[in-house]
Order: sequence, then structure tokens, then C-alpha cells
Amino acid sequence: MTSHFFLAQANGGMLDSAKDTAHAFGFEWHLFLSQCISFAIVAILLQKFAYKPILNILEERRQRIAEGLANADKIKAQLAESEVRYQQILSKANSEAQRVIDEALAIAGSAGEKERQKAISEAEQIIAKAREATSLEHSQMLSQLKRELGRLVIDTTSKVTGKVLTAEDQQRLTEESTRSVSVI
Repeated sequence: MTSHFFLAQANGGMLDSAKDTAHAFGFEWHLFLSQCISFAIVAILLQKFAYKPILNILEERRQRIAEGLANADKIKAQLAESEVRYQQILSKANSEAQRVIDEALAIAGSAGEKERQKAISEAEQIIAKAREATSLEHSQMLSQLKRELGRLVIDTTSKVTGKVLTAEDQQRLTEESTRSVSVI
């Protein structure tokens, strides 16, 4: 019981001491309460009209940044995939172009060989025709030479002998001169 008494006396003493200190610093309960209410009203208004919109804007911005980073990662993956496809397409196009070039070279070689064989065949035909024409011309010239030679032999013989040769003599001299030309 005595302890409660000392405690109440101490509390009363402390309460008085607190009142004295508050009065010394100019503390007024009604001003303190009105300032607390004003602070609460300003805090509520700031919470409603300033902090929430700013927090919402910051959250939207954070989501946009996260989406942007996700899109950037997606774009990087697509770019890498596109690069791989580009390399594959380029490699395929190069191999296809090389195949076409090889085929063209083979065709050109085959066509060149065909053209060469055709040219050789044509050249052989031309040479054969030329030989045939030369042989025919040679035969005609030889025949003409024999006739001329026979005529010259007959004319010369008739001039040397001073007589007109009969048809039989002319025939015989022509045949002899033809034989002599054939031997040549």
C-alpha cells in the first residue's frame, strides 16, 4: 500500500513536473491537437491526391520498363534467330549458286565438246567435198589435156609429115598420146 502511495505521489510529482516543463516551453494542448488534426488532414490529402497518383505512375513506369526489357530480350532472341536463318539462307543460296555454276560449266563443256565434234565433222565433210571436187576437176583437166594433146600431136604430125591424116591415123595417134599421158 505504501508503494502505491509513493508511486501516486511520484506520478503526481512527475505529472506536475511535465506540466511545468510544457508550460515553460509554451506547449498548449488545444494547439497541439489542432496541429495533429491539420497534419492528419494534410497527410490524407497528400495520400489521396499526391502519393497514390505518383505511386501509380511509378508502378506503371516500372511495368513498362519490365515490358520493355522483356521485349528487348524477345527482340534479341528473334534477332539471333533471324541471324541464324539469314546464315542458313545465305549458305543455301551459295551452295545452290555453286551447283548452278557447276551445271553450267558441265553443260558448257558438253556443248563445247559437241560443237567441237560438229566442227570436226563439218571440216571432214568440207575436206571430202574438196577432195572430190579436186579429183573431178583433175579428171576433167586430164581429159581436156588428152584431147588437146591428141589434137596437137595430130596437127604437129600433119605439119611435120606434110600430109593430111586419115581418121584411122588420127584415132591411133590420139590413143597413143592418151596412153603416154596416162603413164605420167
